[in-house]
Amino acid sequence: MSDPVYRAERCGLLLVDPYNDFLSEGGKVFPMIEAVAKDVGLLDNMRAVVAAVRNANIQVFYVPHRRWQPGDYDNWDHPNPTQVLVQERHTFAVGEWGGEWHPDFVPQPNDIMIKEHWAQSGFANTDLDFQLKQQGVTHVMVIGLLANTCIESTSRFAMELGYHVTLVRDATAAFSKEMMHAAHELNGPTFAHAILTTAELTATLGRL
Repeated sequence: MSDPVYRAERCGLLLVDPYNDFLSEGGKVFPMIEAVAKDVGLLDNMRAVVAAVRNANIQVFYVPHRRWQPGDYDNWDHPNPTQVLVQERHTFAVGEWGGEWHPDFVPQPNDIMIKEHWAQSGFANTDLDFQLKQQGVTHVMVIGLLANTCIESTSRFAMELGYHVTLVRDATAAFSKEMMHAAHELNGPTFAHAILTTAELTATLGRL
């Protein structure tokens, strides 16, 4: 992959699912990603990317998963396996701590909040494409959870819609090293224009 060229006014950071249930000790899903998250330095890297993006005056888009509430998925014909688990666990539940933002990733006044996605793509049945286009964004950088589900699906959808896609391999996590390998070594190169480390991306953004 060639070195990407970024222009701050054409870039957007997609911050996917930074909920307590994923990122905080005591979260419902955190124990499943904890080992990988610690191995890659997930929280520190996410903080570094967000800080670099804000310093470069790049627009931040929150791309949140549907917060569970009573009645979700009732009488659905074919909820996917993740949705079945969400229904059982009440993941990211409305009105509960787990469905609140991790304290280090609370939205700022100028951030853009995208409609919640029901499955894995932040584009499907949301206003993400519309909001990106209205802001003149052509290049998206994608961080958050999970590497092999919402990050991959959102990023692949972005490529299909014509966006330049940058994955940040250590600002995401998954349930296993094998899933991380699949996301960044096997699948990522089929749709991403750049797959960078946090250090590589922040160095690039620091020159904008």
